[in-house]
Amino acid sequence: MADPVLTAATERRNDLRRNVVGLRRDALAEAFAESLALDAKKARMRANQVWRWVYHYGVTDFAAMTDIGKDLREALAARFLIGRPESLDRQVSNDGARKYLLRLAPGAEVECVYIPDVGRAGALCVSSQVGCTLSCTFCHTGTQKLVRNLSAAEIVSQALAVKDDLEEWPSGREDRQLSNIVFMGMGEPLYNLDNVAAAIDVISDGDGISISRRRITVSTSGVVPEIQRLGAETGAMLAISLHATNDSLRDELVPINRKYPIAELLDACRAYPDLSNARRITFEYVMLKGVNDSDAEARELVRLLKGIPAKINLIPFNPWPGAPYECSSWERIEAFAEIVNRAGYASPIRTPRGRDILAACGQLRSASIKERASERLKARLAADA
Repeated sequence: MADPVLTAATERRNDLRRNVVGLRRDALAEAFAESLALDAKKARMRANQVWRWVYHYGVTDFAAMTDIGKDLREALAARFLIGRPESLDRQVSNDGARKYLLRLAPGAEVECVYIPDVGRAGALCVSSQVGCTLSCTFCHTGTQKLVRNLSAAEIVSQALAVKDDLEEWPSGREDRQLSNIVFMGMGEPLYNLDNVAAAIDVISDGDGISISRRRITVSTSGVVPEIQRLGAETGAMLAISLHATNDSLRDELVPINRKYPIAELLDACRAYPDLSNARRITFEYVMLKGVNDSDAEARELVRLLKGIPAKINLIPFNPWPGAPYECSSWERIEAFAEIVNRAGYASPIRTPRGRDILAACGQLRSASIKERASERLKARLAADA
């Protein structure tokens, strides 16, 4: 008996049509011009029509695009597809957070998390890689080996899948639930900047998903050479996964620090394009009991960030089975925050969300992938028997 999951995956792999999702407008027009033998003006017009159907109305079938002639709709469907990831799992936390396990392609499964009541309405934490190379010792995601970068289509499709689930079509509604995008899921975004930048172009387009670049935040562990380019090419808000105030500790917590130490990282932050009090950098600081949470470290953090328009997110550590750290006490976190606040920095203490479904900060890791693979193997063996 054939495995329906494997059969569906094979069918998708053998589909030679080009996915329109994730293509910038100019690339979409070029693809239409080449495949449909359209002149440049008509190709741009058709690209604009398809764009609005895909990203404003959430349409997944060319047949539904009623302002395009039937013959052309059929030609589009024969040569192109409107990709959606396969939803393998969806969990809803007691606090309303939603975690999704999505199969983007055979062997490419990632998690993303929707968090209500963040930003204007709610934020989607998207992944930029399958796995991660950085091995930050406090991060559960870092225990999963890197498989590959995600394409722009695979990044954008995470947002489309969640908008489907939230029933948030058409885009741009006043009562929208998804108002912010944060690149804080699986992977290091600046190791995949070309595709991240293309995805931001699509997500921020005002005639589609329409999430402002000022509501899109890219978090990096400190890939210093790409920080300037991120700001220049995307206009996105920058977040730095800092977590320590000296190189010896940060070398342990965030190993990329051995290549790009704190001084180099902060110099890159000071040079970030359009940095101002209205466009502050967010510094993320996970609170680890007895490791980085002393009053002296709070004062050193203030000293390090002097002159950088910044806010500091204090993140209570989210433990997982076998984690090497404990979370600082609430009293210790509040004392740390008080020192930072007195220095004039906003230092909100991030409320842990989605802990009961392992969707909180640093917890994304698809253990369910292995479970599902084991279940499919058992089913195949039973069928063969």
